[in-house]
Amino acid sequence: MENLNSTEYLAARQHAFPCEQCGAQLQYLEGSDSLVCAHCNHQHQIQLSRVPIEEYDFHSTLKQMPGAAPDTVQYTVKCQACSAEFEFDKNLHADECPFCGTKIIVDSHEHRLIQPKSLLPFQINAKQASESYRKWLSRLWFAPNKLKKFARKERKLNGVYVPYWTYDCGTDTRYIGERGDIYQVRQQVRVNVNGKMQTQTRLVNKIRWSPASGTVRRNFDDLLIYATDSLPRTMARELAPWDLNELKPFQEEFLSGFQSEVYKIEIDQGFDYAKQRMHPVIRQDIRRAIGGDQQRIHQADTRYRNISFKHVLLPFWIAGFRFRNKTFQFIVNGRTGEVQGDRPWSAVKISLAILAGLALAGAVGWVYLHGDISTAGNQIRWNSY
Repeated sequence: MENLNSTEYLAARQHAFPCEQCGAQLQYLEGSDSLVCAHCNHQHQIQLSRVPIEEYDFHSTLKQMPGAAPDTVQYTVKCQACSAEFEFDKNLHADECPFCGTKIIVDSHEHRLIQPKSLLPFQINAKQASESYRKWLSRLWFAPNKLKKFARKERKLNGVYVPYWTYDCGTDTRYIGERGDIYQVRQQVRVNVNGKMQTQTRLVNKIRWSPASGTVRRNFDDLLIYATDSLPRTMARELAPWDLNELKPFQEEFLSGFQSEVYKIEIDQGFDYAKQRMHPVIRQDIRRAIGGDQQRIHQADTRYRNISFKHVLLPFWIAGFRFRNKTFQFIVNGRTGEVQGDRPWSAVKISLAILAGLALAGAVGWVYLHGDISTAGNQIRWNSY
C-alpha cells in the first residue's frame, strides 16, 4: 500500500491551485472535470488520472499498519461540541465546525493514516443543495417556525468530503437447523352456534419438523461503511444510494474549495460493522437453503475469505448549527440532492394538533350520540350513521 511521506502529505493537504491568469485560488467546479477561479472565472481543465482504482488486501494491511506509514503532521481539528475531526488549511487559525456550527480553534495532530485512493466528486453545487435543503425543511410538520427560519436564512451549507470504507469478501456459512413443513389433520372441535354448543370437524394446521444442515456461500461487493462518527450512522446511511461505479482516482484538485474529514473508524472496526450488515443477508440465504414453510436456525458459523477494502471519500453538503442550546445537523448527498437531518419538534404545534384532534373527536361523538339534526333556512342537516 502506497503512502505519502510527511512533506508530500502537507503540501497535498493545502489544496492550493493558483489561477494562471490572476493568481487567485482555483476551486473545483461541481459536476465537471475543471477548476474555476471565483475572481476572474477562468477555468482550468483537470488532467484526470489514469491510475486504476485498486482494492487492498485486508489482512496484510492489518499486519503492516503499525509501520505502514510514517508519522505525518496533518492539520486537523477536533470539535469539542460534536467530536468531528477534519482537515483544515494550515493558514487558518479559527473557523467553525461544518457539522454543528461551533466556533473552533485550529490545532495540529499526528496521525498514521491510510490515504484515500478514490472519491466521488461533488455533482451538485451549494445553490442546488440549498434548494433541496429548503424543500426538505418546508415539509417538516411540527417543526418550530423560528428554527426553520433560522436554518433557512442564517446558516450556509458546507461542502465536506466524508470518509468511507468499502469491503469486498466471500462468505462460507455452515448451518444447523430444522425445516418445518405444514400439513393438515382433521380435528373435532366444540363451537358455539346460535347459543348452542356443537361438535364440528375442521382442518387444523400442524408442522412437521425435520433436521437440516449444509453450507451457503455469498459474495459481497462494495459494502459501504461510514468511517467516522461525526453524524448519526443511520442518518448517513439514509443518503444512499451512491453511484460507486463513478468513483474517480483520488486527485487533490477535486478537494479544492472543500474540507475533508478524517476517518476515525479503523479498517478492522469498519469490517465489524460490515459483518453486521452481512448477517441478515446470510440468515436469509440459510432460510432459503433449508426451505419448507418455516425454518429454525440453531447454529451458523461464517468464514470470511478474500477480504479487500478501499478508502473512499464521498461528498456531503452539511448544515450544522446550535439552536436553543441544541445541535441540529442536516446533510445533503452531494451527488443526488437527497436530504437527511435531525427531526426538530415544536411542543406548541404538537399541543395545538392534539387539542384540534380532541375537539374533532368530540364533535364527531356528539353528532353520533344525537343522530339527525333538523335543518331549516340557513341551518345545516347532519346525519349520523
